Amino acid sequence: MKRPQPLWLAVPFVLFVGALPFVNRVEPAPGGVPFLLLWFTGSTLVTPLAVWLTWRGDHR
Repeated sequence: MKRPQPLWLAVPFVLFVGALPFVNRVEPAPGGVPFLLLWFTGSTLVTPLAVWLTWRGDHR
């Protein structure tokens, strides 16, 4: 049976590298913070979740 758990590790790559051309903007600036900074912060918070899902799936 194929194990798709390592595919979760592609999520941070897509968030940090793949989506970069689409989110590299100053506007909109929610709360005065540039959108790119918010994107990187959100991606950084999602990365441990993706690693945990991979780890959990690998231990089953």
